[in-house]
Amino acid sequence: MTVTPRITVAEGRLVAHGRTILTGVADNIALTHASGAGLVDGAFVGATADEPKSLHVFTFGTLRDLRFMCCFRFKLWWMTQRMGTSGRDVPLETQFMLLESRDGGGGGEAVYVVMLPLLEGQFRAALQGNDRDELEICIESGDKAVQTAQGTYMVYVHAGANPFDTITQAVKVVERHLQTFHHREKKKLPSFLDWFGWCTWDAFYTDVTADGVKQGLQSLAEGGTPPRFLIIDDGWQQIGSENKEDAGNAVVQEGAQFASRLIGIKENTKFQKTTTTAMADGGETAASAAGLKALVEEAKKEHGVKYVYVWHAMAGYWGGVKPAAEGMEHYESAVAFPVQSPGVMGNQPDIVMDSLSVLGLGLVHPRMALAFYGELHAYLASCGVDGVKVDAQNIIETLGAGHGGRVSLTRAFHRALEASVARSFPDNGCISCMCHNTDMLYSARQTAVVRASDDFYPLDPASHTIHISSVAYNTLFLGEFMQPDWDMFHVYASSPLLLNLLLCS
Repeated sequence: MTVTPRITVAEGRLVAHGRTILTGVADNIALTHASGAGLVDGAFVGATADEPKSLHVFTFGTLRDLRFMCCFRFKLWWMTQRMGTSGRDVPLETQFMLLESRDGGGGGEAVYVVMLPLLEGQFRAALQGNDRDELEICIESGDKAVQTAQGTYMVYVHAGANPFDTITQAVKVVERHLQTFHHREKKKLPSFLDWFGWCTWDAFYTDVTADGVKQGLQSLAEGGTPPRFLIIDDGWQQIGSENKEDAGNAVVQEGAQFASRLIGIKENTKFQKTTTTAMADGGETAASAAGLKALVEEAKKEHGVKYVYVWHAMAGYWGGVKPAAEGMEHYESAVAFPVQSPGVMGNQPDIVMDSLSVLGLGLVHPRMALAFYGELHAYLASCGVDGVKVDAQNIIETLGAGHGGRVSLTRAFHRALEASVARSFPDNGCISCMCHNTDMLYSARQTAVVRASDDFYPLDPASHTIHISSVAYNTLFLGEFMQPDWDMFHVYASSPLLLNLLLCS
C-alpha cells in the first residue's frame, strides 16, 4: 500500500494537508519524510551549500498571510513569544513556530503546522526572517574548525488539526529521531513540585546569610504561609576574583557579580558560625562550625521544610572556577573567552557578557565536569540538601571553540550534570535555569523542571504581566520537555522583611 505524505515540496511550494505554507521554496531545499507508522504528517528539512562553513543561513521559502506564534531567544538565556503573519515578523533565534492556515480567507477548518529547528551532529539550527518575508534557517557549530556544507535534518515540520496535539506529536517524533533526550512524560518529577516554596533571591540577592534564611522562614510562618520547599540562592558559595584589578571591570546587577569565580566547594563564612561547647570535665571548651548542614537541619526540624535546594551556576559560578584555586587544581580549569551567536547579539547583547568578554570564564575541562559536579553535589547531599538549581546554563554554548562546538560542549556538561544529580539526589533534584537553548533541551534525558521565563522584577510593575505572558507562551514548547517552573511572585506580609520576598510557585 502506498502512503502519501501530507507535507510536500513541489513547484516551489511547501504544502501541508493541502494548504500552501511557504512559496518560493529554494531549489537547494529537500525534504526527508519521517519513517514509521502514522508519520505521514511530518518531514525533515535539509539544504546544501556550495562550500563548508561553521555558519550557514539557508533560504527556506517566503511566508505571507499566515498567522503564527513563535518562541525566540531575546536574550542569551531566555525565550519569549512573538506573533505575526509574514516572514519579516520572525525574529532571530526562533526555536519554535506554530502556524495556522484556514480555508476561505480566515474561516473554515484550520491546519496547524509546527516547525522545530533541531540539532544535527555538531550543528544547531534556528529560524529567522528577513525584510523580503523569507523564512531562513541558520545553522552554526560555534567552532570555526567544525564545518559542514549541508544539513539533512535541520528542521522538523509537522501538521495536524489540533495545535496542542500537533506540538506533542512533533516533539515525540524528534525524540525518536535524535535519541538524545526524553519527553517530559518519561521523566521523574521531583517531589518539591507539590509544595509551596520560598527562594531567597529577591529577599537578599547575594547578601543572603544563614541568619537571614532563618528569619525569613520564621517570618513566613508567622504570616501564615510556612514554606515546605526552600531554595538557598546565589550568595552561599566561596567566590573571588583573579586579582584586585578585576573589580573595576566586573559588572554587578541585582547583587550578582558576574566576573567572580568559584574558589571552593563548601559554603562561605556567612554560613559558618563558630560555637563553643563546655567539655565534660568542666574546664576546656571545644569550638565547632555550624555551617550549611546545621542550617538545613534546623530548616527541616524547626521550620517544617521538607526539601532544601541550593543554587550553583553551570560553570560553578558566573565567572566559572578560578584556575589553580587551592583545593580545586585537579579540575584543570582554564580561562576561556565567550563568543556569542550572531543571532543572540542581534536580539540583545547581555550584560553578563560585558564582564566575561574582558575577563574570561574559568571553564572546568569537559573531561573533568563529572568529577567537579560529583564533588559539589556529594558535599551538598552530605549536608542534607535535596537538590540543586543550576543557573546560567547557556554560557556553555559560547565556549565551544576548541571543544568541538556548542552542541558537543553543552551535551558533555549536561550529561555530567545529570549523572551527578542521579548519584547524589535520587528524587531527580534539579531545576534548570537560564537555559532556553535547544542545545540543552534536545540533550536532556533526565532533567524534569525548567525555569520558564526571564526573571521576575518586583520593583518594575510594568514587567509583571509580561512575565506571566511569557511563561504561558514558552510553556507550549518547554512543557514538552520539562515541567515549567513559573518562577516567582510578589508577597506582602506584616513583616518588613517579607515586603520584597518572592515565593517560588
